[in-house]
Amino acid sequence: MSSFLYDVCVIGGGGHVGFPLGLMFASKNKKTVLYDLNKEILNKIKKAEIPFKEDFAKTYLKKYKKNIFLSSDFEILSKCKFLVVCIGTPVNKLTLEPELKPFYDFFFKLKKKIKKDQHIVIRSSVQIGSIKKIYNILSKKNKNITYCPERIVQGKSLKELPALPQIISGYSINSLSEVKKLFKKICRKIILTSVVEAELIKLFTNSYRYINFSISNQLFMMCEQLGINFKEIRKKMREGYERTFAMPSAGFAAGPCLLKDTLQVSNYFDHKFTLGNAAIDINENLPNFLFKRLKQKFNLKKKIVGVLGMSFKAETDDIRDSLSIKFIEILKKNNIKYMQSDEYYKNINNVSIEHLIKKSHIIIIGVPHKKYKLIKIPKNKFIINLWDY
Repeated sequence: MSSFLYDVCVIGGGGHVGFPLGLMFASKNKKTVLYDLNKEILNKIKKAEIPFKEDFAKTYLKKYKKNIFLSSDFEILSKCKFLVVCIGTPVNKLTLEPELKPFYDFFFKLKKKIKKDQHIVIRSSVQIGSIKKIYNILSKKNKNITYCPERIVQGKSLKELPALPQIISGYSINSLSEVKKLFKKICRKIILTSVVEAELIKLFTNSYRYINFSISNQLFMMCEQLGINFKEIRKKMREGYERTFAMPSAGFAAGPCLLKDTLQVSNYFDHKFTLGNAAIDINENLPNFLFKRLKQKFNLKKKIVGVLGMSFKAETDDIRDSLSIKFIEILKKNNIKYMQSDEYYKNINNVSIEHLIKKSHIIIIGVPHKKYKLIKIPKNKFIINLWDY
């Protein structure tokens, strides 16, 4: 019989990665602790409220609540067999350097509480070599360190977790075996790798996607300078030609992983990640490019600019690293009147879609929420819609 009161503790269990993962473990009859310092989020979950948009989360929370336990008490961690760490690893907004000290500090604190038969599963996106550093911090007390990076699309976790292969790496054969059995309950396929391979798989995947978005964004900017419609060019490039079919649309490529992971690779290699650096420059400067184009075309002091969509991608309420927000900051800095609206992100400054369309002279579709496909915008409005509709 287990000496632990709980099977799994998800550290950062109120977050975008940890919360759906905890729900998934709970659905497999695992006594699951959602540990989070954000008591406001835990109180929402306690009241069966979903803290952010996540498909099927309300159903899971209601159905498996008997297996879910909420806590902000650090002492509870010693009572759980598996500790799954889903702590954020942000990048400094000014220096664009990874801020990993708080991340490592957590493990120095954890070292005082863990038992040798617990399993520490790290799920956060980390810098190359980070898992080895964590192993060095904890190994005198516990060598059961595994790295199992998440690769889900935000908002679709409960659908994707069972379908996507899970990367598992670590230093202890026993822990690899135990963690493999744990994830086998929620994933169809397990892929075993070395620790450094797992770190690179996570970082390279997001860097690859981010670079691909930058290609379309730069081609869009070139078309703009030529007075050519990039969407039409892309459509004709892809028609009946498989080699270009995967080419993404242009748009505000952003979010808490794509930019951050590209930055982490660049930082590790002394900022000599040429493609990654170029992608960052292209994607992050798209709002500046659009503003300059509008400034050339209009007297913006006499216009109202409406921004439809504030989140970093479609069908989510998460605004982290949103380029729509960055675009609005540019408008504010230049004292341009603006309006904003979003289907999911709630903000006191938001107006209705109808009001925005009626009052704005220029309309930017910053995020391709599905509802925006159905909007009828009068022909006397100037529209910038980068997306594929």
